[in-house]
Amino acid sequence: MASLADASASASSPVSEEEITLIVKWSGKEYTIRVCGDDSISELKRRICEVTNVLPKRQKLLYPKMGNKLADDSLLLGQIPIKSSLKMTMIGTVEDEIIIDQADAPEIIDDFEIGQDELVDVKDKDVNKQKLRRRAQQYKINLLNPCRAGKKLLVLDIDYTLFDHRSTAENPLQLMRPYLHEFLTAAYAEYDIMIWSATNLKWVQLKMDQLGVLSNPNYKITALMDHMAMITIHSDSRGVFDCKPLGLIWAQFPEYYSEKNTIMFDDLRRNFVMNPQNGLTIRPFRKAHANRETDEELLKLTQYLLAIADLEDLSVLNHKNWEFYNEDNAKRRRHH
Repeated sequence: MASLADASASASSPVSEEEITLIVKWSGKEYTIRVCGDDSISELKRRICEVTNVLPKRQKLLYPKMGNKLADDSLLLGQIPIKSSLKMTMIGTVEDEIIIDQADAPEIIDDFEIGQDELVDVKDKDVNKQKLRRRAQQYKINLLNPCRAGKKLLVLDIDYTLFDHRSTAENPLQLMRPYLHEFLTAAYAEYDIMIWSATNLKWVQLKMDQLGVLSNPNYKITALMDHMAMITIHSDSRGVFDCKPLGLIWAQFPEYYSEKNTIMFDDLRRNFVMNPQNGLTIRPFRKAHANRETDEELLKLTQYLLAIADLEDLSVLNHKNWEFYNEDNAKRRRHH
């Protein structure tokens, strides 16, 4: 009976988790790329980007038998299927000149909230945990400043969170979200700060330099992260999409950060799908010229961050109610 059970288990176990070694030809050279069948085309492009520096959005993958399947970033490699030692060609150009305006990047407007039951399922799926483990091994977070013992961790998105990247201006500072430096200065007293953007690292560095974030004497940024740290996951109701798993940070700095002391701000709630208890959906900062006189989101969030800074476990909070938490605390202070 045991052997029958074993045979049944092996028959049902997904071969998609097996590692696939591909040869990608680009610019007269061949590159060895290792992926898994449960990775998407988007993930394959990230791996190619690591060795060629051609951004995923600039890559066109060619293989005669695949037709246009390789153009669908959401398709899983195991669905095609791609076999080990297959050779494909990539056409694409390295961006020597960083494009300041990210207007050509795809904009995600159709954000969504995944139901609670499926949210738990996505977070706990073995295939997603394996992707996270692989990414934590592949992506090395380079520290700009040392982690500080006893501090909590604040992880921040850039686009529409700290900066309106779609509007035009003569000076990037005109597109900066109001109270940015005051917010970062106040947060730094209690939190280490990491910036995590879905764009490429050179653009993140450039934007943070332009906004004066990396040179401000009143706070320090612990690390910058980019799209290469993200993973692609599959949701039954929402299909395939990218997200930002905080477990990658926790795996590399377990002595400093965990789900208990980390909070993440992003205007896209889908980015929290692997760590829903740690995500706070910030209102997007768009149309900077019209809104910069009235936007006080960072001012209000500063109060919230400082109000929860002494709590032992941030993951027990419902960050959807952050504005009410401020009001309750304010009432308590007034009564004392």
